Amino acid sequence: MTDQTAAVPPTVYRSSPLRMLLVLIGAVAFVALGADLATGDGSVKNRLVGGAGVLFFGLCALMCANRLVRGRPELVLDAAGLDHVQLGRIAWHEIAAVGIRVITVRGATQRMVELVLTDPARYLARAPRTVRTTAAANRRMGFGPANISTTTLPVGPEAVVTAMRRHHPALVVTG
Repeated sequence: MTDQTAAVPPTVYRSSPLRMLLVLIGAVAFVALGADLATGDGSVKNRLVGGAGVLFFGLCALMCANRLVRGRPELVLDAAGLDHVQLGRIAWHEIAAVGIRVITVRGATQRMVELVLTDPARYLARAPRTVRTTAAANRRMGFGPANISTTTLPVGPEAVVTAMRRHHPALVVTG
């Protein structure tokens, strides 16, 4: 850590209340659609898919509501590393590089900050349960276990990467 990085105050990103509210409304809408599918006169497959939708989007809605009420920062960057609401604490020395990745699903794209970890297995051993659960799916899609969605942040991924470099100038940024 240099004197320059020690002098940089922490960068704190709070969830955008409007974005969180929109995500919450979307999750509740999908819960309603799933409930309709699960309780309709459809096939067993439709009922199972509907029930899974209610469970998944119900959990998403609870997480969004919790974030809106709790008010904890979504992401904090400081001289030692980062603290993310879902990923937990990750030190700069654990991050080999960062990059902006794009996920496209049926024409919809989402850009996120991908953290390329020096030892993903070591991180996963201490990571929150939700991260450990999604790590296998991320791996199948070609991603590492630590990705920061900027959907609910007040800034885009470029601003987050720029702030990361302010706190850790030696950080490698990939294409």
